[in-house]
Amino acid sequence: MKSCLVVDDSKVIRMVARRILETLDFEIVEATDGQEALDACLSEMPDAILLDWNMPIMNGIEFLRSLRVTEGGDA
Repeated sequence: MKSCLVVDDSKVIRMVARRILETLDFEIVEATDGQEALDACLSEMPDAILLDWNMPIMNGIEFLRSLRVTEGGDA
């Protein structure tokens, strides 16, 4: 099964994204900010990432910059 990391500080947006992606047979992992998302990626890299730009702690751009320098983060 394909996996998707849904990253958004809004619980409602994560819930809507989850419902849509589950109909497409994705296994969903959720994160509320960029740091939580980076930790999830370091644990297991998802097949896809749905990412919000404006989040607390670590925003979307900072997350992408950090992800790109990790092993497997540039695929």
